[in-house]
Amino acid sequence: MSEQKTNGRIGTRGRRRKPPAKGRRAAVLAAWGAAVLVLAGGSGLGYVYVKLNGNLKGVDINSALGKDRPQNVDNGSMDILVLGSDSRSGANGAYGRDEGGARSDTAMVVHVYEGHKKASVVSIPRDTLITRPSCTAGDGTTVPAERRAMFNTAYEVGGPACAVKTVEAMSGIRMDRYIEVDFTGFKKLIDKLGGVEITTTKAIKDSKSHLDLAPGTHTLDGEQSLGLVRTRKSVGDGSDLGRIQLQQAFMKAFIEQVKSVGVFSNPKKLFDVADTATKAITPDSELDSVNELMGFAKGLSGLGADDVHMITLPVEYDPRDPNRVVPLEAQGKQVWAALKAERPIPASATKDAATGLAAGLVK
Repeated sequence: MSEQKTNGRIGTRGRRRKPPAKGRRAAVLAAWGAAVLVLAGGSGLGYVYVKLNGNLKGVDINSALGKDRPQNVDNGSMDILVLGSDSRSGANGAYGRDEGGARSDTAMVVHVYEGHKKASVVSIPRDTLITRPSCTAGDGTTVPAERRAMFNTAYEVGGPACAVKTVEAMSGIRMDRYIEVDFTGFKKLIDKLGGVEITTTKAIKDSKSHLDLAPGTHTLDGEQSLGLVRTRKSVGDGSDLGRIQLQQAFMKAFIEQVKSVGVFSNPKKLFDVADTATKAITPDSELDSVNELMGFAKGLSGLGADDVHMITLPVEYDPRDPNRVVPLEAQGKQVWAALKAERPIPASATKDAATGLAAGLVK
């Protein structure tokens, strides 16, 4: 995970889908894994229902945002905002100093297409400069809208509801679900899984994330996995865009690991993974029970790494500040329009975008 931010322009509001039936609740860095792992166990989790249910603490996004949102559209698809929080409070303090509030360290919009056989993931760089809408802070006061605010400040000033509101304003797409995961939960989940296998094509040595990997195949434990998805300065052009490329490569490896680990044939391992995952995530209030999460996971269970297309929101480096990026407006419109229309994201949408130059470093 990471340590930066950004600001861009807000697009028009668009159509959105009605919340689907529970049996079809359809997912990024650790959050995807938390949802899939916890949940695809079906009735095998029944005997620990009360225990796991007690781990889940939801946030009521719908009540916080009210009706001033993109339209619900009932077409069988699903859009999920997945955030990784960079709060350094509590156990997360080992990864840096808490400077006053959590930010959305990692942000991905996961669009699961109708039929739930394919998905597209759009990573939003935290350093993207956007026009942030007005939001309600935790103490009930209104935080005014701000131009050229970094994307990750939305979570900082207004929590999950403000992050959702900001993404909906940028995309014109209503977020059907929200899942958040923190550093410590991510690390513990990987360890319970037995690690994730990745292959590096070049050495990665990063003093900030404490990662030191030679070229070759590695099974990363939780600490190493966290180091990988936080690595930035030592890969590509040293930007957050390169880190996103590492995160996306890791996510694909993670999905494959979930499918191959065999937790469902081992009741104790299943419980350990489910217990860890339900503690690691904060979902929206419509996913804050084991039954609801089971339904959600069933909607994702058919997706493999090859079924998920990942891109980064098309951006360019800000001419006024090379440490920030700004959205490419025309290309961004192509991305969101494709998702609204249930089409694949066209290659032309990312043709001229900044990349971070770390593609292919991890497989």
